[in-house]
Amino acid sequence: MTKAATLYGSKTQSDALRPGPLRPANIIRNKFPTYKNGSNGIVIKLADGPEMPPLKEIVAKETADLLDRRQRLSVRELAMKFEKGLNTATLLSNEVKWRQVALLERDILLKNLKCVLESLRGRVTGKTKDEIEESISMVEILAVQLSKREAELLQQKEEVTKLAKSLKQASEDAKRIVEEERANAHTEIETAKSSVQRVQQAVQEHEKMSQNTGKQDMEELKKEVREARRIKMLHQPSKAMDLENEIRILRNTFAEKSKDCVNLLKELEMHKRLKENGATRPVYALEPHDVGRYLQAEIDVGGEIAVAKTAGPVDPDAGLVDYVETLVRKPETEFNVVVLQLNGIDLPKESVHVLNVGRLRMRLTKGNSVVAKEFYSSSMQLCGVRGGGEAASQAMFWRPRNDLSLVLAFESTRERNTAIMLARRFAVDCNIILAGPGDKTPW
Repeated sequence: MTKAATLYGSKTQSDALRPGPLRPANIIRNKFPTYKNGSNGIVIKLADGPEMPPLKEIVAKETADLLDRRQRLSVRELAMKFEKGLNTATLLSNEVKWRQVALLERDILLKNLKCVLESLRGRVTGKTKDEIEESISMVEILAVQLSKREAELLQQKEEVTKLAKSLKQASEDAKRIVEEERANAHTEIETAKSSVQRVQQAVQEHEKMSQNTGKQDMEELKKEVREARRIKMLHQPSKAMDLENEIRILRNTFAEKSKDCVNLLKELEMHKRLKENGATRPVYALEPHDVGRYLQAEIDVGGEIAVAKTAGPVDPDAGLVDYVETLVRKPETEFNVVVLQLNGIDLPKESVHVLNVGRLRMRLTKGNSVVAKEFYSSSMQLCGVRGGGEAASQAMFWRPRNDLSLVLAFESTRERNTAIMLARRFAVDCNIILAGPGDKTPW
């Protein structure tokens, strides 16, 4: 056991005090390259020594090396190693103490046993006395052996104590060395960073000055070229005259092109104005009231008014009157419609409604909900859509009351005309005439 403890202590001390991984980082490099500012702000490298690699490569190499060493010399790893050694030394010390206590107890027991045997030797005779004397001699031999064992334990205790002290001292030395190495590495890294920043700033300043110098040189060169051309023209008047003639011709051509552009712009504005203000779609769709009438339209183009008129009266749709007479016999008729506008506001063309035209009233529903339901009255208005729009010939304007107006789109023009004629027929039976806004009525 003593030999094993001695070997462990020597191994730990050699591991802790090994100078290999703790050499200073300054050995890797000699020094950073030096620079100075020359004329015109150009950075010049002093050639006072042998050629060295670029500064960025040196800094990158040193940084990687320092990080590698920092990982190898982790305080945590060293602390774990030395803590293991201290724990082992503590266990050995405790074992020695326990054995010492056991030896002391054995020594006391042997003394007591010897006293008892000596007291018995004076009381007995014969064979028993010989046995007691033999026992006393054996006790003395055991006492000598125990004293030797005690001396060995004391020696082991001293060795273990020395080992623990050396381990503790080595741990403290290692921590101190690692902290110093870390501080040195941080200092060198900061120095390298500052050097790199200085070099980068110098390079940027050099680039800026080079750009400014290049621009100035370019401007001076342009000025010299202009001056040379001017001097050359002065010595060659014929070429100057030719250039003046070419310039005059170009000016005339440019003036003609400008006039053409102005005319084209005017035509384009007229076309745009016609598209914006002209009749690009029908503003009035025929309805049953227009049968047998002439239609006339006045067209205003650029302040000039033109009149367009139909060649003859509007003809009725074939079979529409008979179809309406058939529907009049029914109490009510349903039409599938889509609400395009509600009180003048456009609505999405998604949901389908049902328009119910009855003998006494009209009703617009969507599923189980009623959108509008009104009896025929003098305030109700019904006509075709006026003002244009998409599918004007299939749309109908309906105002059931003063605060509600709707624009409904039918599946076809025939259905739209059928609904208008049927509603007006039922309204006439109720002594009501359904017309559109501004239409003249007999009463």
